[in-house]
Amino acid sequence: MNFARFLNPRSLPLVITTSLFALLYGFGAVSYDAFLSPQVFVNLLIDNGFLVVVAVGMTFVIISGGIDLSVGSIVALTTMVSATLAQQHHWNFWQILPLVLAIGCLFGLFMGVLIQVFKLQAFIVTLGGMFLARGLCYVISIDSISITEPSFTVLAEYRIPLGEETFVSTSGVVAIALLAVGVYLAHYTRFGRTVYAIGGNERSAMLMGLPVAKTKIMVYVLSGFCSALGGVLVTLYMQSGYGLHALGMELDAIAAAVIGGTLLTGGVGYVVGTLVGVMILGVIQTLIVFDGSLSSWWTRIAIGGLLFVFCLLQRLLDRSGKKIRTKN
Repeated sequence: MNFARFLNPRSLPLVITTSLFALLYGFGAVSYDAFLSPQVFVNLLIDNGFLVVVAVGMTFVIISGGIDLSVGSIVALTTMVSATLAQQHHWNFWQILPLVLAIGCLFGLFMGVLIQVFKLQAFIVTLGGMFLARGLCYVISIDSISITEPSFTVLAEYRIPLGEETFVSTSGVVAIALLAVGVYLAHYTRFGRTVYAIGGNERSAMLMGLPVAKTKIMVYVLSGFCSALGGVLVTLYMQSGYGLHALGMELDAIAAAVIGGTLLTGGVGYVVGTLVGVMILGVIQTLIVFDGSLSSWWTRIAIGGLLFVFCLLQRLLDRSGKKIRTKN
């Protein structure tokens, strides 16, 4: 019985993902002396903090049985709006922050209503949102806009010391804070339980009297919020706004969620697993940088291979779980 529980797709993918991360990090530690530096480990979070934030929102969407292809474009739009207001209208960071977060939420609300109320396919709706947001970036400006506004510079350069030679940036702190909120929402609130129920079987969730329509819309609002917040972190990281920022980030977010153990069919997934998925992508990039002889495109090749493996693993676990439930 314990073995059957171990095979449950709710737990085994996370175990495998965590083990893979440990193996990759161990390989780097054995191959390169500087790889064991604490700052190298923290940099995995600093350099990918915005992806963690966006991927958390994507995780909720996928668990609910949906998909959101607009996240990368909303990130780019956030950087453009922030840069324009900061440079041309002299707004400071704290004036811009609530506005861009509201824009992200409104985008999510608009797409959620189209998906739920008008029964449109999430793939098509969010694809339209992707084109709309990316197009608005170029309406604002076709060029990159550098940000020199002091409040942005201060936050971009802010460092929290963790030791003598180790520090974490604003991006890392925000990513961990949002991750904690995501874990709480997913596992300790009615909203989270409803999201899992919808992904498992939407019709059953409706028969149980759960607020399916409201929750599905709120899932896309949450994803829009996370995308806008991720855009804020990208703005601080790059200190600029550009229509080509976050190009393909929606695919990275989906990859991180799937590698982290979230089933594309919905109903199963861990927010913490998404963090591990992002860290795996980060450690692959770091290994390529330390090697120095490989092209950065090998990161994409490795991610593609991992996605094939984890999709196959999900399929096998799903079949195993059905056989075990049938025998019981």
